[in-house]
Amino acid sequence: MTHDTAQGAIRSSASRKVRTAWGVLAALLLIWAVFEAAKYGGWVIVAAVAGFLAPDLSFLLGMSGPHQHGRLSPRAVPVYNLVHRPVTAVVVMLTCLLPDSPAVAVPLFNFGLAWLVHIAADRALGFGLRTPEGWQR
Repeated sequence: MTHDTAQGAIRSSASRKVRTAWGVLAALLLIWAVFEAAKYGGWVIVAAVAGFLAPDLSFLLGMSGPHQHGRLSPRAVPVYNLVHRPVTAVVVMLTCLLPDSPAVAVPLFNFGLAWLVHIAADRALGFGLRTPEGWQR
């Protein structure tokens, strides 16, 4: 779906089936992330919360200057799109293979897992990547 400048941004045009699939994936990943956080506790919980919030920190880049409702600043779009791609979260999850210590590896994995939950939930709710002008695709 595109946007009408008079109305502002509109959510993704993904079909109901695609959005439902993303929703199911988000629910399953959330269950997994909560299980891991409950199993290990401590820093894993902190990492999960941080991972869930991390992708939206890209909005901070677009806060300065005038903007239209529903439109992200064009200078923030490349970062926003990068951190809202599932492959980025999977790469973060795979960094858990680098450290020898489970005390470091487990929080890294859960950080990436929660990041992936965030992306899947965004897609399920119709929030996808942005156009170069900052509108929802």
